[in-house]
Amino acid sequence: MNFTHLLRSFTNTSSAPKGRAVHAMLITSGFSPDVYTYNHLITMYCKTNRIKDARLVFDKMPQRNLISWTTLISSYSHTGMAVDALQCFRSMVIDGFVPNHYTYVSALSACANLGVLITGKEIHARIIRFDEKSNSFVENSLVNFYGKCGKLANAMSVFDEIVDPNEVSWTSLISCACQCGQNLEGLKIFSKSHKSAVKINEFACATVLGACATEEKLELGMQIHSYTIKYGTLIDQFVITGLVNLYAKCGQLDMALTAFHEVNNPHLTTWTALIGGCVQQGKGKEATNLFFKLHHYGHKPNERTFATILGAFIDTNEIKIGTQLHSLITKLGYISFTFVGNSLIDFYSKNALLQESLNIFQEMTQHDVVTWNTLISGHVNLNCHEEAVRLLRDMLFNGFELNLYSYSSILNICGDLPAVEWGKQTHGCIMRLGFDSNVVVGTALIDMYAKCGRLSNARVIFDNFNSKNIVSWNTMVNGYAQHGQGKESLEIYYEMLKYGIRPNSVTFIGVLSACAHSGLLEEGLHHFRSMKNYGIAPRTDHLACMVNLFSRKGQTKLALDFINSFDGIKPDKVVWRCLLSGCKVNKDFDLGKYAAEKIISIDPDDVSAHIMLSNIYGELNMWHEIAKVRKVMKDKVLKKDTGYSWIELKSKTYLFSSGQDEIFEGECVSEVLNVLNEHLFDEGYVPGGMI
Repeated sequence: MNFTHLLRSFTNTSSAPKGRAVHAMLITSGFSPDVYTYNHLITMYCKTNRIKDARLVFDKMPQRNLISWTTLISSYSHTGMAVDALQCFRSMVIDGFVPNHYTYVSALSACANLGVLITGKEIHARIIRFDEKSNSFVENSLVNFYGKCGKLANAMSVFDEIVDPNEVSWTSLISCACQCGQNLEGLKIFSKSHKSAVKINEFACATVLGACATEEKLELGMQIHSYTIKYGTLIDQFVITGLVNLYAKCGQLDMALTAFHEVNNPHLTTWTALIGGCVQQGKGKEATNLFFKLHHYGHKPNERTFATILGAFIDTNEIKIGTQLHSLITKLGYISFTFVGNSLIDFYSKNALLQESLNIFQEMTQHDVVTWNTLISGHVNLNCHEEAVRLLRDMLFNGFELNLYSYSSILNICGDLPAVEWGKQTHGCIMRLGFDSNVVVGTALIDMYAKCGRLSNARVIFDNFNSKNIVSWNTMVNGYAQHGQGKESLEIYYEMLKYGIRPNSVTFIGVLSACAHSGLLEEGLHHFRSMKNYGIAPRTDHLACMVNLFSRKGQTKLALDFINSFDGIKPDKVVWRCLLSGCKVNKDFDLGKYAAEKIISIDPDDVSAHIMLSNIYGELNMWHEIAKVRKVMKDKVLKKDTGYSWIELKSKTYLFSSGQDEIFEGECVSEVLNVLNEHLFDEGYVPGGMI
């Protein structure tokens, strides 16, 4: 009986029992298999997904050859058992076998999956030393390996040595650049491949569409879409998902839906991309509806879908649905995925439920650097800076290295406090590590210096920064606006438009604030109306900026008319507070009373609104109403939060508040202040209230 011929016919999981039966016949027949028959047995078990059985056969072989080793290494690598693949590769070399091209490809693939740079470099060195002839499969594997390890320069060096790069070579390099976060470089490589007359496959198209989406290069993405149609590139699920992702992230949800409906039965990844696009564009309700539709059509959401949809409830503030999803995630077992846990931490943090996010953190079996960064960022955003610093220390104590996003959080803390000296030290660390060229860290540096009032430092970093994105421009526009430098803010905005950067809703908050600080009412109205030209619907933030602008010009009645003219926008506390502040400055007490009452109707426990309303009643001689307000505050135990000042000295932070008497360096603070006051009066100082 020809056992070898039979074993070749078993090539899938369903044929595993027949393959085992033939193996049993071979054993009972008394036939003594040679190395080739053993190799076919190993191959059969590998193809039928029984790797353990393949290893048992391999271990019992009296004699092995190169094919025996390569088959097992390849199977380990192909099934994701990268550690076993590399252990097998080392054993093979120790036994004196010289790897062939197939062995090298499998070993390099295992190194890429594990991200073990040193081991991969050792294999690369071995290839250079022992293999004179180059092989395209090995070269492409090297490019892929260096790309997945984040070493773009090494990948490009290998690519440059390829005599005649094929479409796989180009695709590997494009993918490598994008994996390293160098999306613009990836797009340049794609352009070069097109000029080299290399036919671009569907994998390259999907990759560059993802790069266009990340960089919000809509026009280039549309050109690539046209290219795929013109040259007959296979429009598979990856390309469709890439198109949906591109149009959704660029704010073209209608075009994303058109691409979505180009296939009869969209893949789950395509559904997830569309949901993710809606979330990113702040369309929480649309994202939620899509999620329900997905479920209605019989698709079972996976871990990626759950991680994506959780972002929808951050904007819409629908905590109840988010907590229900949390229960479903736990029930289906997806909580074991670290990135799903990270999304849950982000969801609870952004809904100001820090205790719940800490509970998730403690329940997670495994943390990564993203987990720590998400938790720290959540605390920073809610001004829990002391706890954020403690978490940073814990992160380092647990052996995690700070990455770009960790340093970004530290810079945010420095900007919020503000602590410019600590920020400068962090800046020095970032420069030593070479992170200052990264767009995330660079933008955080600009923001930190701007918040600390060091606008000249912020501008130097901004001007020398080569990788500006919309966030970088917005940071500079808003930085100038927050410090009352409206002219400079608008100059940055016009420069941004000149460079072809499309403004978003955050940009216009800065622009309208700049107009308010500069008293440019007509220009502010012009910019507000121009928002529709960019497909941006005004939000309460923009409405508050316009109310502030009207109020600063003394036009409080027009400010109220402006608020009432927007049926689709329900004014929040911030809008009414802007009007209240304007009324206080312009002594429009009747309208101020109306604005204060609006704030209290939205938030009955707003302390400052009660205090300001009480002051307005005093200006209007409405003493009975003052008594009512004070009674309400007393009954509800409403007290104004204590204001603090602080000073950083000799690496220590000292907090001060009114009514607090601290002993500092042996001196009583209040006594020192009294002495300083005496000196001021001796010099002729007269407080504003005594003039």
